[in-house]
Parts: sequence; C-alpha cells; structure tokens
Amino acid sequence: MAAGIREKQTVALKRMLNFNLPPIKNSTGEPVWKVLIYDRFGQDIISPLLSVKELRDMGITLHLLLHSDRDPIPDVPAVYFVMPTEENIDRMCQDLRNQLYESYYLNFISAISRSKLEDIANAALGASAVTQVAKVFDQYLNFITLEDDMFVLCNQNKELISYRAINRPDITDTEMEAIMDTVVDSLFCFFVTLGAIPIIRCSRGTAAEMVAVKLDKKLRENLRDARNSLFTGDTLGAGQFSFQRPLLVLVDRNIDLATPLHHTWTYQALVHDVLDFHLNRVNLEESSGMENSPAGARPKKKNKKSYDLTPADKFWQKHKGSPFPEVAESVQQELESYRAQEDEVKRLKSIMGIEGEDEGAISMLSDNTAKLTSAVSSLPELLEKKRLIDLHTNVATAVLEHIKARKLDVYFEYEEKIMSKSALDKSLLDMISDPDAGTPEDKMRLFLIYYINSVQAPSEADLEQYKKALTDAGCNLAPLNYIKQWKAFAKMASAPTSYGNATAKPLGLFSRVMNTGSQFVMEGVKNLVLKQQNLPVTRILDNLMEMKSNPETDDYRYFDPKMLRGSDSSVPRNKNPFQEAIVFVVGGGNYIEYQNLVDYIKGKQGKHVLYGCSELFNAAQFIKQLSQLGQK
Repeated sequence: MAAGIREKQTVALKRMLNFNLPPIKNSTGEPVWKVLIYDRFGQDIISPLLSVKELRDMGITLHLLLHSDRDPIPDVPAVYFVMPTEENIDRMCQDLRNQLYESYYLNFISAISRSKLEDIANAALGASAVTQVAKVFDQYLNFITLEDDMFVLCNQNKELISYRAINRPDITDTEMEAIMDTVVDSLFCFFVTLGAIPIIRCSRGTAAEMVAVKLDKKLRENLRDARNSLFTGDTLGAGQFSFQRPLLVLVDRNIDLATPLHHTWTYQALVHDVLDFHLNRVNLEESSGMENSPAGARPKKKNKKSYDLTPADKFWQKHKGSPFPEVAESVQQELESYRAQEDEVKRLKSIMGIEGEDEGAISMLSDNTAKLTSAVSSLPELLEKKRLIDLHTNVATAVLEHIKARKLDVYFEYEEKIMSKSALDKSLLDMISDPDAGTPEDKMRLFLIYYINSVQAPSEADLEQYKKALTDAGCNLAPLNYIKQWKAFAKMASAPTSYGNATAKPLGLFSRVMNTGSQFVMEGVKNLVLKQQNLPVTRILDNLMEMKSNPETDDYRYFDPKMLRGSDSSVPRNKNPFQEAIVFVVGGGNYIEYQNLVDYIKGKQGKHVLYGCSELFNAAQFIKQLSQLGQK
C-alpha cells in the first residue's frame, strides 16, 4: 500500500488504454491511435488521474461520451470504459450494428453479468461483427481516486447511496440491500486494485456493519474460487508477499454529525466548503466590475474559470492542509521570489546591450552570458511558477472574500470552543442574531453543532427562543427537526462524542501579510493557529490500528475473509499493531476528516492511512440532505 491507490489505479487505466497490455517503455514506435468511449462514470474515474495530454501520449485522439452522437471512424480501434448498465449495453450493441469502428475493446468498470454478456454476443453475431470485438474485460475500477491517500465511491447518481438515502425513515429492506450492494461492489473493486485482502472492523448495529458483512462474504467467495480469484497471480504484484495486511475500519456517518457541519480553517477544506470544487477541479466566477461601461449598459457577464488542483501542483501539495493565513502568506512570498527572478532576467538583458569595447565590459559580458543562458533555460520553469502563483492568488482571493463577507474565522473559532467545551466569549443568541455575521446557513451550522454537542438538551423555552432567532435570521428549521430525532435515538445508544480539548489559538494580527504591498489584505480576519486534536474518526482508527483497549471500540466486530470459517467475534486474532489502514465512512465524508487523518499519521513513522467515503460533501450539501430528512 506504500504505493498509493492513485498510482495503482492510474497504472490499471494506462494498461486498459494500451489494449490491456502492459505499456512498453522506450519503444520508438508511435502509440496506436485510438478512440476512447466512456460514460459519465468512466469520465469521473479518468479525469482526476489522467490529463488530456497524457491521454494523447497514449494514442487517444478522441474521447467521447457513449451516449453522444458519434460519427463512424471505420479504421480506428475503440476502447470502451463504461458501467455494465442496460442502456450502456444497448448503446454498445447499436455501435456494433452501425459498424462505427475497426475493432472494439470493451472494458467494464464493474463486473458484467453473464446475461448482459450474452446480449453483446448476440448483437455482435447479428451485426456479423464477432471478429471485431477484440477483448472484453472487467476492470474493477469502480471508485474515484482524488489523492494518493483518498478515494470516493461515486460522483454520478451519488444520491442513490447518500446519507439521506441510508437514513430515510421509510426505507424498505430491499432498498437498503441495494444501497449496501452498490457500496460493497465499489469497495470490492478498490481492494482488487489495491491487491490486498483487509482485516475488517466495524461498529455494531449500523449501516457500516451491513457493509462489512457483505464485503466479507464477497471477498471470501472470490478467494474460494481458486481458478477465478482476483487476488492471486500477477495482479497482486508484490502484495501477496507482504505479511502485513491492511486494516479496514468501517464507520458510520452517524458517529459524528458535527464535523461535516463545522466551519474549517485549512486551505483544501475551505476551498471545498465555500467554492465550487469537485473531482479536484475548482470553478470560479470572476467578478467583472462595472468599470468603463456606459450608463444604462448591461452589466458584463461573469467569466467562469476552472483550475485543476493536481498532485503536480507543488504549492497545492505543500499547502492544502495549512491554515488559510499561512497560505496567503506563502502565495505572497512566492510572488516576491518570482518577481526577483524576473527582474534579474530583465537586468541581464539590459546589460547585454553594452556599447564600447573596453575589457571590463567584455569580461562582464562573458560572465553575464552564462547567467543569462541559465536564466533563459529556466524560463519554462519560471512561466509554470507564474501560472501556479496566478492560480492560487485567484483561488485564495475568492476564499478570502467569503471569509470576510461571512466572518468565517469567527464561526470557526466559536465552533472549536463549543466542540472542545471551552468557555464562550459571546452568547450563541448574539451570534445568531448578528445580521452581519454569516449567511442563514452558517447560523444553522453553528446552532446544529451546539445542539449535537450539548450534553443536556436546551429546555423547551430556550429552544423556542433559539428557533425564533434562527427563523428571524432566515434559516430553514428542517435540519434541526432531523437532528432532534437523531439525537433522541442516539441518546439511547451512546453518550455524545468528544472532540478533545484543544482549541484554536488566535495569533494576534498577521505579521507579514499585513504589509500594504500584499495582495491579501487580511485586516479584520483572525489569524488562528490550529492545535492538533483527533476527531472521532481518527480516534477510532487510532484505537483499532494500535490495538488499544477503549470502550468506544472494544465491541467492534472483527472479520477476516481469509479464515475458512467466518466466526463472529470482536476478539481480534492479530495482536500486533497495523502498519496500514483504510478508514471508510459509510454515508459520506469530508476534507476536514481527511486532513485530520493526514496530520495524525504524520507523527507515525512508516505507517500509512487511506481515507475513503461513499460520497464527498461540503456542509451546504450535507445541510440540504438533513433538511430533506427533517421535512415534516
């Protein structure tokens, strides 16, 4: 697992695009030109991993959606990468009948059923295209990798396995089974790609337990079928020789509903919270001013810009987990160092226009020629640096506008105090009633965190007062209705979750970012420093990975798919701490939890953790689901 899941999935995709043969290195020959046909699921899996340029390097001249209108390209092979759904199969059969391409390499994201394979075979026979169907493969790639150590199950149709879908009061058993099967299918694909069989731990009586039971069964059945097992032979690579197996910790979103609502302070989580950011791409609306437009003219249209925040972006990799003020400061420093380099090139150029032939000038010239040559050779690097600075200046400025307009720093600090049970310097009612602080949604998030974390529920009279203030502030109370029901139910089950006792410390005003030459005028924004504290998900992982005894996790169920007879026990056979673990949240996850795990594992030498979730939502999307659940 030391090789991240991103690398493994990328290798699998490249192999598929090379007609399921390992890509040959250093061959002088051009790649075979081909067309890539994918559905929306395939597009979402490929887009965070392979850029258009990388696809072109692999010979993909055209990539088209399966259900778009496509013209025949008779002398080119087509690589399909789609889900084995009814309508996809129908469309592929139609392509065969219309003889669109020279040959067909059919790759299914998830395993295809026998009956659907027969449909394709019949269509190929009917179209006399049997010889053209070159290969049919199950790829087991039904998950989306966003980081080396983070994946999510799906982006399309995610409402089918969302928190709301799992927690609907009127859900039937068959619907629940279908949701769990979808989740398990993707997790199974994940472990096939990872090439490892995990030891599974999960909490009892939750959706996570249902996933664990089904996943254990699916892995077990696959291992038992020796001829067709996906976990033997060359697919595993070095995996089968490592004696350490990864731990899979399955947790339910309901163990911690406060974190997804929490206002955050780190760069990546803020971008996800306040901007339009998904599948590693952020879309910004550039505010175009009214300047120079004659009176009565229509306001200019807003330009939309999108930026990819990828692992190749060194600044992003370094700072995505940093508190926002540090990011603003770093962008400023990068800009200054870039300007210094740029000035140096300009200065050298002006010296090169030397008149006169005196010796000093000549020796200076030869000296500077070398400098200029090196400056010119570093130009591409310089331009790339400039592009990244501009990108992060734009993204960070957009985030900063939100922080200032909504006083997000105040919210963040206040919520941290609530979650760590510290003394509050301002009453909650004042915060909710303050017309200048935040949107109705911000106020609702704050109140829900207070409500979830209160050991003693507020009295009816107090609650009415809060409700009135929230309504006056323009809030929809539906999410509160749901949290009230959830809390009453959870109370019977267990005590409220604790969030440690460290709060964010204000650091006085910004030192350097305050200077007037800075792009980021941070005045009025608090400079908060984060203190490391483990969120509930991280704490559960720590207990199970380090084999600590803790009432929170002692009764977690234990599954080992490699054992011949499944025994239901919470007594782990493995007594050694784990080196590698995967935490998977059934019901949706967020960047705050991911970042918390990343920070936690930094202090553990040689250990690796992957974070996965059924969907990735920000607070706005989560509140929307809660309000749908809470509508009377």
